[in-house]
Amino acid sequence: MSTQSYLLILAAYLIGSIPFGLIFSFKAGIDIRKEGSKNIGATNVTRTLGKRFGIITLIFDILKGFMPMFAAAYLLSGDPQQDLTVALCGAAAVLGHMFPVYLRFQGGKGVATGLGIFLFLAPLAVLFSIILFLITVWLVGYVSLGSLLSSASIALWLWLLGAPAWKLWLSGFVALMIWLKHHENIKRLLTGKEKSWKNKKESSS
Repeated sequence: MSTQSYLLILAAYLIGSIPFGLIFSFKAGIDIRKEGSKNIGATNVTRTLGKRFGIITLIFDILKGFMPMFAAAYLLSGDPQQDLTVALCGAAAVLGHMFPVYLRFQGGKGVATGLGIFLFLAPLAVLFSIILFLITVWLVGYVSLGSLLSSASIALWLWLLGAPAWKLWLSGFVALMIWLKHHENIKRLLTGKEKSWKNKKESSS
């Protein structure tokens, strides 16, 4: 690969490392790492600071995954290493979010940044996964379970849509990392201790 490719991959990691959830929580006068699940992602921001901050965090975290890949595809148009560099930029961005250099490698779970990556790979596949996510959360109330199932399904949708191998490999890697970062949620789901939005809604009604 060229020097430009390596610089783009490095930039993708550094952009992915920007902790927008933490930055916005500071704006609200708190440290999101000390509240709720202590995660810097959009779900914990929404629970702690409300929908407005949650949506803003979600958008910026999505852009962290989408923009580095978009930039690499644009700048390397016609380059024989374009697909490889774009894939590595996506992987670097999600790893940056999960293991940010700015926070001593203690980051989020990668769902929103992964969503940005998947939006670049195949928006139609994302639509199918969002439907699966919404159905799951509506039925059982577990955002984590919806995230796990929807991320795992991306590779299937891509395969059904005839996506090239590099997109399948990237989607598989991102989904695997999301599952690994959700290991505590998986344990709570298996033991019935995971927090449910459905229960919260019912208790407040």
